[in-house]
Amino acid sequence: MSSQPLFCLNLACPSRGQVDTGNIRVHDSLSGRFRCHTCGRTFASNKGTIFYRLKTDPKIVLCVLALISRGCSLPAIVFAFGLDPRTVVNWQKKAGEHCQEIHQHLVTNQPRDLGQVQADEIRAKLQKRLILWMAMAIQVSTRLWLGGVVSPSRDKDLIRRLVRMIRCQALERPILLMTDGLVTYINAWKRAFCNIVKSGRRGRPRHILWPQVVIGQVVKRYEKKRVVGVDHRLIQGTQELFEALNVMGQKMNTAYIERINATFRQRLCGLVRRGRCLLRHEAVMERGMYLVGCVYNFCTPHESLRVQNAVGSRRAQRTPAMAAGITDDIWSISDLFRYRIAPPPYVPPKPKSTRGRPLGSKNKPKIAAEAAK
Repeated sequence: MSSQPLFCLNLACPSRGQVDTGNIRVHDSLSGRFRCHTCGRTFASNKGTIFYRLKTDPKIVLCVLALISRGCSLPAIVFAFGLDPRTVVNWQKKAGEHCQEIHQHLVTNQPRDLGQVQADEIRAKLQKRLILWMAMAIQVSTRLWLGGVVSPSRDKDLIRRLVRMIRCQALERPILLMTDGLVTYINAWKRAFCNIVKSGRRGRPRHILWPQVVIGQVVKRYEKKRVVGVDHRLIQGTQELFEALNVMGQKMNTAYIERINATFRQRLCGLVRRGRCLLRHEAVMERGMYLVGCVYNFCTPHESLRVQNAVGSRRAQRTPAMAAGITDDIWSISDLFRYRIAPPPYVPPKPKSTRGRPLGSKNKPKIAAEAAK
């Protein structure tokens, strides 16, 4: 799935996004340009990727982005490669926006049976002593990072945005939702995972919760800023349904989202608890989050996801995207940043209506009167 054929990206072309239709021909093999014989336009082979109109060697760009996705700071990269800091920031911006589009296309827009989901928030520091919150979620069975949202405050809007994102990816199947002791999650889960039943009467329609939704909370008890105990609360659902959805066979916990939080703190330099690498803007945090998340989903094999090979004794490695059925192999950094998203199918415009008075008919009586004079 990582090697994608060429297709036309012209939005006005009737053959846009179509593959193996014979409309793409080589225009200039030296410069790597192709021509669409449907619309007649030419385009570069790297159009739709982060390498479009970049003058630097793609190998250097990939090396820099790989270091950024693993937590290397900007001053270290500038010192090692001798690059301009603005150039590296521009590459990071393009990579983050590209990864956000890929995540939206391959993860968010493809609903699946999630099974068990865990959600949590991370507190980050910005310059001028500002605080930023990043809420994220993970599918436990495949370790797939489902996405995240960023907000200056830890309020209802942040939690509801995250829950709506999870709801877009979930099929109406039995699902286990696990969080910490934040009460805001309970109302957000119940509002999102429900069906609207219209009765035909005036007023607000009924919202009926899915019958097989299980909501659990893990609440820590503190004494003198130390954890002295943990309370497991089953807010919604039965114990039998919880045990059926808990495929890992463990107690009620939020360990998996805590581990991915540690991964993001390690690989996103702005999330380090004690450090001088502070972020400036909310958009920088969001782009960095999608960059690290997509590299984690598509390019990083997970040790707990290994499966036995059909031939041989070695176990095959898998990424979270492979475990979720999104990809068939482990992507490289080059495959991720060279992936091109096809535009939506072409819809021909509606023909203009010929009903009513013809164009210019309002002036015909005046013209006839002037001619009679």
